[in-house]
Amino acid sequence: MKITFAPSERKFLEANEICRLATSSSKGWPLVTPVSYVLIGDDFYIATDYDTTKVRNVKENPRASLVVDAVSPNRAVVVQGRAELIERGKEFDDIYRVFHDRFAWVRRDPWKQGEAPFIKISPSMKSSWP
Repeated sequence: MKITFAPSERKFLEANEICRLATSSSKGWPLVTPVSYVLIGDDFYIATDYDTTKVRNVKENPRASLVVDAVSPNRAVVVQGRAELIERGKEFDDIYRVFHDRFAWVRRDPWKQGEAPFIKISPSMKSSWP
């Protein structure tokens, strides 16, 4: 089931750029990693490299969770959903443009299709507070 974010959740998510992504192989321990993200529609996109545990985990087990949180004020949005790799095509190019426009580190070290993927998280569950 696809979820949508309330206006207050969307405003919070669009104002932030770091989340903690949790992935797991089918037999291993969960891995939680702080990563940069963008929210496009109701999907999260995360830039990564091919030779990472995150990518290996997503290939083996597409279930993932992430949290975007702030201490002051105490606020968080937690999602669970399906993860997939975006490696080429129009969707890759569209995501890359958003990352390029938003993050200086992308402009300093650009990449092309097939050189590094994006992880797309399509949320199926969410919770938030307050």
